Amino acid sequence: MLAVFHALSPIVLLIAVGYLAGRVGWVKSTSLGDFSNIVFCVLAPALLFRTMSKVHVAELDFRPVAMYFFAMWVVFFAVFLQQGRNRRGAVMGLASTFSNTLMIGVPLVNIAFGDAGLVTLFALISVHAFIMLTMVTVVLEFVVVNERSALAIAAGATVPIGVARWRHLMRTVAKAMKGSILHPIPLPILCGIAYGLTGLPVPTLVDEPLKILGNAFSPMALVLVGVTLASSPVTSGLKAAFTLAVMKNLVHPAVFIVTGLLLGLTGLPFKVMAVVASLPIGANVYLFAVRYRTAETEVTASVALSTILGVATTALSMGIAQWLPN
Repeated sequence: MLAVFHALSPIVLLIAVGYLAGRVGWVKSTSLGDFSNIVFCVLAPALLFRTMSKVHVAELDFRPVAMYFFAMWVVFFAVFLQQGRNRRGAVMGLASTFSNTLMIGVPLVNIAFGDAGLVTLFALISVHAFIMLTMVTVVLEFVVVNERSALAIAAGATVPIGVARWRHLMRTVAKAMKGSILHPIPLPILCGIAYGLTGLPVPTLVDEPLKILGNAFSPMALVLVGVTLASSPVTSGLKAAFTLAVMKNLVHPAVFIVTGLLLGLTGLPFKVMAVVASLPIGANVYLFAVRYRTAETEVTASVALSTILGVATTALSMGIAQWLPN
């Protein structure tokens, strides 16, 4: 457990620094957008490209990544069905399964598992948003279509929903897929893998600036988490938020670990994915809540609450990961 403490302490302290900076006004909430853009559009791509350009794709173990998505969908559909197969259920299901893989996951995995752990995490990140957000978009759009169809039937329409509605659904899905690929996060990963396949080293003139920018990502991202928490007070929807935090921080990793053990997964990639499954809720969930106008209060509170609880639950998952088979 001493190793877990050493891994988590700098993360907690940096988040606390960000929280303090936000509370005393050193970083104002109006600056969050610019701060976030520096982290996600400048620092993250440098780290992602540089790391993945050194990876040999043939050596990657994608089984834990595939199992991660299996566990994710088990929890998602359990919540979705329990909530009544509606917009709220889809958003709540996403909140119960979508990890903060970048802002918290990258610093944590880097400290706990080093570059080898980052490679596994980046393999997940490269498809995480594409698979999860695209599929949830499909689910939500089908729910919206069904809701409008029901309203049309109630209004006495003979043809409750037409071709235009389905075209809108397909356009929305296509837009979600495009946005998930042409994005500052998966795009540099894919470009880095493609460059690595050439067998050429990154020129020193390019590599050194990328290294400096990449090294700045983890502390800046964690400070950003703290500033964001300071500007997002949790005042309502606490009961539902706590339930979502428990589902994300405890149930999701439990499903992954149990399933992985039953299927005989071992090694560092399995341990990394076990820890990643326990990460707090990612901010993308809030964007879906706003877009589909459902569970906004609960999701806002759950993102903050799961991040706070994540100190304890991530420590627990890291302790369990130490006992997983090598």
